[in-house]
Amino acid sequence: MPNITFVSNDNKTVEAPENSNLLRVSLREKGGIPFKCGGGLCGTCKCRIDEGLAHTDAIKAKERKHFSDEEFAQGHRLACQTFVNGDIKVSWVPRP
Repeated sequence: MPNITFVSNDNKTVEAPENSNLLRVSLREKGGIPFKCGGGLCGTCKCRIDEGLAHTDAIKAKERKHFSDEEFAQGHRLACQTFVNGDIKVSWVPRP
C-alpha cells in the first residue's frame, strides 16, 4: 500500500489503498489538507506533490482552471482530483 506523507502536517505519514483519492485520505486520516467543496471548483485544496509525482494519476480538466503547465510541472495539484498509486509527499500553504 502507498505511503502518503503530509509534509505540512509535521510529516505525518499514513498508508492508503492503491488508487486512493488524496483528499479523502487526508480527511479520513486527519492529514490536514484544507478543503471546502471537494469537487474541483473552489481550489481550496491546492497542494504540491513534493516527491512521487509519477505516482499520481493524469491531470483533470477541472485542475487546468487553477494551474498553469509550469505549476503542474512543479507538482501542483488539487487534492480532490488526485489519485495516488505509490508513495508521495504532499505539502500545502496552511490556511490562517
